[in-house]
Amino acid sequence: MKKEYRIIVSGGGTGGHIFPALSIADAIKSKYPEAKILFVGADNRMEMQRVPDAGYEIVGLPIAGFDRKNLLKNFKVLWLILKSQLMAKRVIKKFAPHAAVGVGGYASGPTLKMAASMGIPTLIQEQNSYAGVTNKILAKNADMICVAYDGMERFFPKEKIMLTGNPVRKSLIEMRTNRNEAIKKIGLDENKKCVLIVGGSLGARSINEAVLANIETIRENGDIQFIWQTGKLYFEEMKERCAAIGKPANLTVTDFVSDMAAALGAADLVVSRAGAGSISEFALLGKAVILVPSPNVSEDHQTKNAMALVDKGAAIHIPDSKAKEELVKVAVETVLDQEKIATLEKNVEKLGKPNAAEVIANEVIKLADAYIEAQH
Repeated sequence: MKKEYRIIVSGGGTGGHIFPALSIADAIKSKYPEAKILFVGADNRMEMQRVPDAGYEIVGLPIAGFDRKNLLKNFKVLWLILKSQLMAKRVIKKFAPHAAVGVGGYASGPTLKMAASMGIPTLIQEQNSYAGVTNKILAKNADMICVAYDGMERFFPKEKIMLTGNPVRKSLIEMRTNRNEAIKKIGLDENKKCVLIVGGSLGARSINEAVLANIETIRENGDIQFIWQTGKLYFEEMKERCAAIGKPANLTVTDFVSDMAAALGAADLVVSRAGAGSISEFALLGKAVILVPSPNVSEDHQTKNAMALVDKGAAIHIPDSKAKEELVKVAVETVLDQEKIATLEKNVEKLGKPNAAEVIANEVIKLADAYIEAQH
């Protein structure tokens, strides 16, 4: 008889949490098609659309994060946490899962806390090199903690840690195209170097301003082609300001790169923020990268993510505050230095873990099996 596993996956808020969650769910489903998977997310956050789009059922909790600037607003947050815990408890009772997975983000707090208190085995997946507050609290009662970086015993009990890497989008694994194929697909010249500049789906103002301030440097280096993703928020403004200066022929300006797998395949060098998910993708694809960490994230974890690569000679780091002066200049120097690119590619590829989702899925199933066995 086939086991019909029931698994809860909780968390979200950003693509960095949602992609790993979906990858883990997909890995469980591909091995056990009859498994039932229920997502628990936060109302009005990205997961409430992305998860159903991927074919999974999701329940939303009314959870919100603490307001560090306006402490009085936190009375409402405390009430929402309590309400979310009670809702999570009802969801768990009704669904009766064999294991619960938390990937970080607001909803994973109440969901995994309640699951652990009800005797359901829990696994948490920490994507960053610097553990988030929610995961640090949940770790005390978690059965297993899957991490992407060495040295995480600073935050978690050593005996519970497993180094698995971060699960990444399936489309990237499937589309590790060769460079020439990818270049042709996006209509660029295969004989010229290519720099891809991205600031996340919404964009990054400091990276955009760095490009605008150095349009002449881009123009002077006509043997390098640049793809610049401004992000939807900034696209119209950047397009207009770029046109006013005179857009160089070797610069492609876009609000969003729809085929990211092809763009990454085409790029000899990538400029990016230092989100954990993005870094895992660069490692998997063996991409030379300049990281410009966002200063607007909790506990400055993007700088810590970046430095974990820099220390291994696997990336170049430029602080956000220096992007305008240094970014384009360093990108041009680096992409023309074949030896430097080769070293960065070799070192970053060593950090890639292509089977992360499968490894984590197997651990979830082990926890579920032990739970099922204990019930009989």
